[in-house]
Amino acid sequence: MRLLAGVLAWALAFAPVVVQAKSVFAHFMVGNTKSFVLNDWVQEIAYAKAARIDAFALNIAYDDYVTQLQLPLAFSAAEAVGFKLFFSFDYAGNGPWPKSEVISMISYYAASSAYFQYNGKPFVSTFEGPERSEDWTDIKASTGCFFIPDWSSLGAKDAWALGTADGLFSWEGWPNGPNNVSTYGDASYFMYLDGAPYMAPISPWFYTNMPGYNKNWLWRGDDMWFDRWQQLIVGELQPEFVQIISWNDYGERQDLRYPFGPEYGKAPYNYVKNMPHDGWRQFLPFVIELWKTGTATVETEGITAWFRPNPATACSDGGTTGNTATQLQLEFQPQEIVQDKVFYSALLGSDATVTVFIGGRSIPGDWSNKPYGNVGVFHGSVNTGGAGGNVIVRITRGGSTVMETSGKGAISAGCANGLTNFNAYVDAGTGGSSGKKTPKAIKDLVPIAGTGVNEFVKLCEFTCKYAYCPEAACTATKFGDAIELPDPTGVIAYPAEGKSAAFGGLCRFACNLGYCPEDLCSLVEKPTYEGDVSPFVQPACTSGTATGDLQGLCSYACNWGFCPIHACTCLSTGPLHLPTPEQEGDIKTAVTTDGSPDYGLCLFACSRGYCPKPCFVPPKLPVLSPDPGNDGDSIGYTLLSVLSDYTLVRMWASASDEVEDALAEQTCSVGKRATYRRHASRHGVTTRDLEKRASDPCLHSTVAALLGSPKLVSMLVGLYRGNPIPGVALGVSQLPGYATSVMTNTFINGLSTASN
Repeated sequence: MRLLAGVLAWALAFAPVVVQAKSVFAHFMVGNTKSFVLNDWVQEIAYAKAARIDAFALNIAYDDYVTQLQLPLAFSAAEAVGFKLFFSFDYAGNGPWPKSEVISMISYYAASSAYFQYNGKPFVSTFEGPERSEDWTDIKASTGCFFIPDWSSLGAKDAWALGTADGLFSWEGWPNGPNNVSTYGDASYFMYLDGAPYMAPISPWFYTNMPGYNKNWLWRGDDMWFDRWQQLIVGELQPEFVQIISWNDYGERQDLRYPFGPEYGKAPYNYVKNMPHDGWRQFLPFVIELWKTGTATVETEGITAWFRPNPATACSDGGTTGNTATQLQLEFQPQEIVQDKVFYSALLGSDATVTVFIGGRSIPGDWSNKPYGNVGVFHGSVNTGGAGGNVIVRITRGGSTVMETSGKGAISAGCANGLTNFNAYVDAGTGGSSGKKTPKAIKDLVPIAGTGVNEFVKLCEFTCKYAYCPEAACTATKFGDAIELPDPTGVIAYPAEGKSAAFGGLCRFACNLGYCPEDLCSLVEKPTYEGDVSPFVQPACTSGTATGDLQGLCSYACNWGFCPIHACTCLSTGPLHLPTPEQEGDIKTAVTTDGSPDYGLCLFACSRGYCPKPCFVPPKLPVLSPDPGNDGDSIGYTLLSVLSDYTLVRMWASASDEVEDALAEQTCSVGKRATYRRHASRHGVTTRDLEKRASDPCLHSTVAALLGSPKLVSMLVGLYRGNPIPGVALGVSQLPGYATSVMTNTFINGLSTASN
């Protein structure tokens, strides 16, 4: 997921950046490989090699047993075929990594022939973790690694100022609001890194609906996969590394592979089923070669098309928002962000005609972007116009079909569980061989069209036509041969009074060519805006309100940019007011007293010291101490506790044999996982909580087996009856984690039997 970016660069132009080598990586979620065997890794690596990807960035969360199981398989598979891997330590998923374990992991795996090296140093990245930046002084000294973290929550300036990184990776891969992807984030990193290596992000899509992880939003995808590659290939600012986000994070549908593994995140419906994304890999060999070398050959022609299976307003949005208040973004309704279109890209050796068929209805297509010399990737889209049915995109020349997509995907007003699916269906097809090479090296092309954001749109649209499209202020959208300039007027212009100094270069260029908008430019030098807020940042909410019990909460939170549209009404927008820091303490959960949804308002406010009604911070659950009279063969503590509709089973590694036997008898995933954790702990692997929904049949059978232990149940009797938890109802049926009759009866019967 993308994190809140800092202030963007204001600089107008940069000298071209020359890099020694270029590499393309794909972010790979190891946590999504629970069921992998060696052949699964072999297959994924084969797909990546075919796409010309140089390495997987292995996202690994701290204390995740899947990591311990899968890393040996991953490196074995990669070593066998000459593929590369490197670690991206996830400091957000399960909390920060201990310094000693990071050193141990790098030291052990860096010796593998499959570990990616940069200038002879093991290459290491992170997902967040700037609060542990000081650890990396010792980690680098011990391992000799090259360190290029993602600390996007701080922004480029503050992340680089920490002084421990060798370069930076930006997670700013998606546009904010109803806009297309831009290069402003890249420009900021280039300015502050001042020549140090930069790893740029690229992603094809983003949609997630996993309430279990408090995630339910989308960012605009649409043309993004094509647009972003164009920016990287032809842009003046050339990063040394590009990381695709992601290979397999299918919960956020930013993936390039068909989903594998179980459903998770308490998703209200399966929005990934029968929704392939593999077609987005089809042109990677061509565009990666073009980015690396400036030229490439069209070996085989192909067509890739993508679309959403439901119109944006076909059914309920299920609470999904465009943007997310969790990152202090101004939220929109989804239909304000996404476009009801069929998008398509074709890799061609010469121009051709495109036609889209939806349910048999023919819609003439067009190319919004054609490559220079008509050799390369063409791109376009058509409005669906309310049409439904199977979608086919066909390429023809001279009336004859060259190729078309499979037509297996369809658009429908019918929705699974009555919820609009904002995921993308990606289809593809191939044609014959071409063997045509791009007619001109990319370095010889210049911008011939572009745009900007906020007040920069007009000036950027004018100046980019004439090859002046500074990436810190504008985003180029088309490239080709330079267009002849209008006769210069000799006018010298400046930013208009109160405008940002970032208008300076644009005004000088445009006014000298006869276009001089008075609201932005002045022929007399005037005082400019010198504040701390970049003129390229999208506005945030600065005040808001609500009705009923949430009024006070919304008034407080919206002032700091946290203004969820399903609870609050934003009254004004402007530069973000940075929120007060979270107070020291351990407030991880805050809810409404009646259980009604608050969309994160209570946690946001309570963690900052403002916790009015109807908010409630649940008390910490007590911990049962180990039994000192059992010579080390104690249960330690085994606690069935209640948090929302989850049950947590927490166990010491020294749990008694009877409890271990009860777990070992369980063939379901909960029993297996708990047993694995216990055995792993005996070999130095830190254990963590075992978590599963209370209504899950697998957990039901595991808990039933655990309740067969008289010692365990006697402890639970004392916990729930003799020593009630403050703030939690005594009646088991009132505990939310045991709301189902099956779980309640199992628990009560077990307690009754044991207490007798």
